[in-house]
Amino acid sequence: MKQIICVSTSNFYPVPTRKQNVMTRLKDAEILYIDPPVSLLAPLKDARTFSRLLAFLKNGVKVKENITVYAPPPVIPFFNRHRWINRINQRMLAGYLKKRMRRHGFQDPYLWCYSPTSCDLVDHIQSKGVIYDCVDRHSAYKGMIDPAVVDRMEEDLAQKASQVFCTAQGLYDRLKSFNPSTALIPNGAAYELFSRAAVPLDTDQGGEKERKPVFGFVGMLQECTDYDCLEALAEAKPEASIVLIGKALPGVDLTRLSRYPNIQQLGLLPQHELPDHIRSFDVCLNLFRDGDLAKDVSPLKFYEYLATGKPIVSTRMPLQVLDYSDVVYIADNPSDFVVKCEEALSERDPEKRRRRMEYGKACSWEERVRQMEEILPQEWRSE
Repeated sequence: MKQIICVSTSNFYPVPTRKQNVMTRLKDAEILYIDPPVSLLAPLKDARTFSRLLAFLKNGVKVKENITVYAPPPVIPFFNRHRWINRINQRMLAGYLKKRMRRHGFQDPYLWCYSPTSCDLVDHIQSKGVIYDCVDRHSAYKGMIDPAVVDRMEEDLAQKASQVFCTAQGLYDRLKSFNPSTALIPNGAAYELFSRAAVPLDTDQGGEKERKPVFGFVGMLQECTDYDCLEALAEAKPEASIVLIGKALPGVDLTRLSRYPNIQQLGLLPQHELPDHIRSFDVCLNLFRDGDLAKDVSPLKFYEYLATGKPIVSTRMPLQVLDYSDVVYIADNPSDFVVKCEEALSERDPEKRRRRMEYGKACSWEERVRQMEEILPQEWRSE
């Protein structure tokens, strides 16, 4: 059985991302899943993070028979601005991981990394190989970072890795130059779960005619979300409901949306509840503003929408949506977004619905992980 240490950038709970979906589907593997660390300065911004400073002293949580989740020690801040600070943090993390490895009988595990900062970790842990799964253009994020430092760390990690995966073409084009063993594997969807939303609402025909149209969005509300398109839709369709499911990331101000009575913010909901909410959507919305971060993102929500079969209206970002232009309504600007929403609302083509679900099934997490395992070195597959 393979032994894997997954150094993640997302907590295992509560929101399933690529990291959890991949780890829970890898075959014949025992996994130590390492949540991202909290900065020593984090409690100054959010008092709720204070308890996380000492979480590394607790025992791991067994979330599946083969997966144990650990919280790592807190880190010195500004590690994305100063490489020497990152080296200190990663050396401390290596000491922590070695103790957990001994507890679980790990010897020469695979290191599966999601952050460029791991470039200074991998030399301190003896391993059978390093897998770097790049899911974002990390240097495009705002905050306490130096983009040049982050890019250089990522280059170093890619060069040290035995295999690099990327979720978007732009990421692939960049990292391929640092490691020829680089493969493009976009994000996916929990197809069996989200295809449940394809089952029609249990309403009679009369009720269906009276029902107001519902335009729905599922996902994190972040800086690169195109709120201009949302506002244009809210103004043009006051009789419709616009439902937003997801939480706002730190620093994102949504007060501009509060003046629209037809925009409903439901906040973050458990994943298993999402199909029941999406079932009420007439049209699913994918909204990204033009920019480096949006260009190279691979939104889970888009593939989840495909699995439902429902009409989808999307901005031209991220670029991956263009691969599905035969079944997705793609808008060029806010006013065009409104036009495309009206077109999607009037869609009556069962063939488009069928093709969307076929695409969604082809993008299932089971298929994505199968592709990864086929690409990984022969010694991986032989264990």
